[in-house]
Amino acid sequence: MRIGCRKTRVAFTLVELLVTLGVTTLLISILVPSLSAARAQAQQAVCGSNLRQLGNANFYYADDEGVYVPGASDFIANLQRWHGQRNAIGEAFDSSRGPLADYLVPAGEVKRCPSFDSDGLATDVRGFERGSGGYGYNNRFVGTQTAKVGFNEYVVTDDRGGAYASDVKRPGETLMFSDAALAQGRSSRSTSATRTWLIEYGFAEPRFHLQYPGARATPSIHFRHRQRANVAWCDGHVDRRRMTFSHRSPFYPVDPAEFSIGWFGKADDNSLFDLD
Repeated sequence: MRIGCRKTRVAFTLVELLVTLGVTTLLISILVPSLSAARAQAQQAVCGSNLRQLGNANFYYADDEGVYVPGASDFIANLQRWHGQRNAIGEAFDSSRGPLADYLVPAGEVKRCPSFDSDGLATDVRGFERGSGGYGYNNRFVGTQTAKVGFNEYVVTDDRGGAYASDVKRPGETLMFSDAALAQGRSSRSTSATRTWLIEYGFAEPRFHLQYPGARATPSIHFRHRQRANVAWCDGHVDRRRMTFSHRSPFYPVDPAEFSIGWFGKADDNSLFDLD
């Protein structure tokens, strides 16, 4: 006598399905921020490495040339930057032809910060300084030769060469490179609205203009890494700084603080930029 065996079909009940979906959603909500934070931390580390390479390249340049790399050699011609060269105004700067090219690998090009959309900005005029990789140079003091003519007042004596390394009295407290960008905007003719955007910018501006001690500069240090900026100093070390101050320039109807652009440090002066 054959005894029949009834097959039992296994299936989720609606309650079990809802519980599974709930647990999955909870796990995703826990993991995604962690993965995002890990990704941001990795990008910050890569950016710090890029800045360290830029600083080292500038040291090698100074060993060979006697001075640091000029930030914008022959600025009136407007064809040279620390990060590249171009044939005509309006073109992108080619970093493989820049003054630091022989000291950068691979291909002598400035590496880009992975947290900065250089490619996206390069599609229009927002990338007019494209080629700097999202990094800014302390051109006002390290990238030019200056002479002090008054209290906190300087004049540029030569922009075809940077400062002498021996002129930097506090190398561990003098900025060389940092994350950088510039916030700009334009009011619409048809409405009262203002279009705002970031542009790629190759200079880290001090808090005050050199020629006009009381006139505040437009900030360009970009605190893009979880509200921090990577900074390379003139002694070779790289660290991260948090924004402590910003300033809305009267020349642009944009608040740089909305883009996490400003300065770090407690003293409201140029002490983290100047050579003294």
